[in-house]
Amino acid sequence: MTGRRAEVVTGAAPRVGARMTRQKQAVSELLAGVDEFTSAQDLHARLRATGARVGLTTVYTQLRALAEAGEVDSVRAESGEVLYRRCELGSRHHHHLVCRRCGQTVEFDAPEVERLAGRLAESHGFGEPRHVLEISGVCPRCARAGRE
Repeated sequence: MTGRRAEVVTGAAPRVGARMTRQKQAVSELLAGVDEFTSAQDLHARLRATGARVGLTTVYTQLRALAEAGEVDSVRAESGEVLYRRCELGSRHHHHLVCRRCGQTVEFDAPEVERLAGRLAESHGFGEPRHVLEISGVCPRCARAGRE
């Protein structure tokens, strides 16, 4: 994800009774071992390399289902490509700090942002406010590498 700004695009609550298919299980298990945001194409290639018989369309479908269930986060890179990663904070509402150089992502809670969103919505007559917060910057490792 080097040099690509990302925009969080999902983080919905889990669906009750969502079925765990063989393909969803394979995608979910693979994502458990991936720390960075990654593309459906990359995940598909990794699955195929393990001998899994799964199509790219199926990978996209399963990733969307996992994102809708709140099991993975998805971000949209500047290129428009959607990238996926297992949520560290689970399905509860959270935000992201993303390194613009390497893509390292830190998930965090921000109660003060939740209060601000509510106050802003209310002051403008809006109800049921929802929001996404992503802060991009340069992580300590990339900052050190830039100085060397």
